[in-house]
Amino acid sequence: MNRRNSQFLKIFLYMLVLNFFFLCIYFVFHSSSSPEPQSHFPVGRFHVTASNQSIQKPWPILPSYLPWTPPPRDVRVGSCEGYFGNGFTRRVDFLRPRISGGVSDRSWFRCFYSATLRSSICEGGNLRMVPDRIVMSKGGERLEEVMGRREEEELPQFQEGAFEVAEERSRPGFKSRRDGGGGGNPRRLVNDEMLNAYIPGGDIERHTMRDLMASIRAVDLEDFACEEWVEEPTLLVTRFEYANLFHTMTDWYSAYVSSRVTGLPTRPHVVFLDGHCSTQLEETWMALFSGIRYAKNFTNPVCFRHVILSPLGYETTLFKGLHEDINCEGVSSHDLWQNPDDTKTARLSEFGEMIRSAFEFQVNRQKPQPPPHHSILFVRREDYLAHPRHRGKVESRLSNEEEVFEAIQRWIGSGSGSTGLKCGMNLVNGLFGHMTMREQVRAIQEASVIVGAHGAGLTHVVSATSKAVVFEIVSSSFRRPHFRLIAKWKGIEYRAMNLVGSYADPKEVVEKMKEVVGKVKHIELEIDFLVVQWIFYFFFFA
Repeated sequence: MNRRNSQFLKIFLYMLVLNFFFLCIYFVFHSSSSPEPQSHFPVGRFHVTASNQSIQKPWPILPSYLPWTPPPRDVRVGSCEGYFGNGFTRRVDFLRPRISGGVSDRSWFRCFYSATLRSSICEGGNLRMVPDRIVMSKGGERLEEVMGRREEEELPQFQEGAFEVAEERSRPGFKSRRDGGGGGNPRRLVNDEMLNAYIPGGDIERHTMRDLMASIRAVDLEDFACEEWVEEPTLLVTRFEYANLFHTMTDWYSAYVSSRVTGLPTRPHVVFLDGHCSTQLEETWMALFSGIRYAKNFTNPVCFRHVILSPLGYETTLFKGLHEDINCEGVSSHDLWQNPDDTKTARLSEFGEMIRSAFEFQVNRQKPQPPPHHSILFVRREDYLAHPRHRGKVESRLSNEEEVFEAIQRWIGSGSGSTGLKCGMNLVNGLFGHMTMREQVRAIQEASVIVGAHGAGLTHVVSATSKAVVFEIVSSSFRRPHFRLIAKWKGIEYRAMNLVGSYADPKEVVEKMKEVVGKVKHIELEIDFLVVQWIFYFFFFA
């Protein structure tokens, strides 16, 4: 009898503990969103002085983070890590530093080449920039001030010696300019053969990073004068389609990868090597990094203690995937830790968490706080003035967008407002043109379903959670793989409705939405079941 009572007591205690954990899991996974945290870091352009350093933002803790350095020796060319992570494994030193008493007395410069992406991340120390030798518009102006300005005026033309590095030239009879001599002819740091090997132009008509590298001249140490120094690590970035979210996302990703590959201890500053005017997207640049500034805002030559050249956005996997077959599947970083697989990646999820964390939204895997309802985000296409050559009209890719939105609104019982609630569903009118970047990222993070016609606004899917489902309405004229690929590389569900023309039958859209919402609930049930299963095995078989 005592033995039987003891067994009953053990079973009772197990059930009590199990129910306690069920309650914990319920409150963790179904609690409401927490209040928005206050910003801890000032946002704005950084100030450069010889004595005072700008604030350096620390790297956030990201659940999907996997180590970047040192790079694995066995990174296979064409692997997912080669495409999305640190496949920059071939190092070439163009100028080695000379160490005297533990301190470098001259410049250094090197590149890390990726055979997968056919591009390089380059970095150097004690690099001098001469703004007067960079021909382009000033940049950073208000859009209204520069209407009609040609793109050619905004892209940089690097003259010889636009950038300089210092090297010691010890030879008999040599006199520096400072000593009244000619100083010798500055030598070109990277010749055409090396450029073709490590910075190939490929199909890029105007490869500004290649042009920058060709402009670097090595001058004698005695002729290397710097009155202004930037002590903080700094990324040099050239943007092309800077007002388009998709192309800017490629620039953000390239800048992030460059920062990680070079092992920066904190988030770097950014200097734009272009003369584009300011846009709404600068809000995210400032959130992601420690500060931004335009090259032509420097009035005199300036020296950078540590500078990184970020590859063009056209050379990232996000862009190359539109033309190359990149068969990578997104999975969790935990899965990759347990089962390494070079056909899978968690890097894009890591970057999405980086964006959310940059705006100080919750990314902690242990304490997710989704809203207590299914949020359906309808990403709208709006007319807006994008750049100096834009007329303010966007091309329609869903001719009856308003009708489709209203049909979904009626289906979930939204009434006349932009949001509403019925059966645990909430519809958000994603008028991104009237929202800050922070508000856009928050809407994406809280969305269970992201729906919209093909357009740059859907690029925000990069920041979506693992439970989200993407539903793209695709007109016959815009059947492009952008968002299907992003969803695949993140490992989230993707559905598409292909149209004949640009008109969508509202009833058909609603029927598709029912399937999509059903899929969302199925995903949540799968996750909850796995959690329960894990707890069961832990208590009864551990």
